[in-house]
Amino acid sequence: MSLSFEVRGSGPGLLLAHGAGGSAAANFPFIAELAEKRTVIAPDYPGSGATPKAEQPLELDRLVDDIVATAVDSGVETFAVLGYSTGAAVAVRAAARYPERVTALVLTAGLAHIDKHLRLNLDVWQHLLDTPEALAAFLVLNCFGPEALNSIDDLDAVLRGTAEGVPVGTRDHIDLLRTIDVRADLAGITVPTLVVATAQDTLVPPHHSRGLASAIPGAKLVEVESGHLIGVQNPDDWLAAIQEFLG
Repeated sequence: MSLSFEVRGSGPGLLLAHGAGGSAAANFPFIAELAEKRTVIAPDYPGSGATPKAEQPLELDRLVDDIVATAVDSGVETFAVLGYSTGAAVAVRAAARYPERVTALVLTAGLAHIDKHLRLNLDVWQHLLDTPEALAAFLVLNCFGPEALNSIDDLDAVLRGTAEGVPVGTRDHIDLLRTIDVRADLAGITVPTLVVATAQDTLVPPHHSRGLASAIPGAKLVEVESGHLIGVQNPDDWLAAIQEFLG
């Protein structure tokens, strides 16, 4: 399906792939900074941002094709892919399906497949979708490191904002995430790859990122002190790592 997307800046292409239950704007707070030197294409998955909810279950390959199409339709023929959380697996599959287009990967707080720990997190997340207050508590608890969480001045306001900001397509995103397994793609990745692990992450723990880095030939691993929501807790260090790598 056609995805809503934004294109900003000029220069080498950079395609963004956001996380489940997120959006490009929510997960990448520094699009303007990235666009100072690059053409940034920022699509939203079905049920996020301005993209309508999907009428059928999401499939990884189809989502990848739709995301790549936003870049190509914008006249950007080749591009790096910055993937966050679920978007890291989207980025890996994009490199596997479109090796002639993808020039580099940045995989942040990502995963190659669902293990038992993550499956249980998804079970709780999905179960709480109809209970906004409990869902907000679960997400805030698992998306911030303890120090950052304890430093929040108005926790009630953060919980309210979290409960009110859940995209309508979140259930579909979680269902997609349950099906993801890109392990067979990793050894064939030949483009320069940076893996950014979120060291305090309890939603998608850093062993997932370390696994990505060890399985992708030549990948560089950087660990950032942050919970899963790195774009809120530590965006400066994340952006610095991205900018240095893409250079």
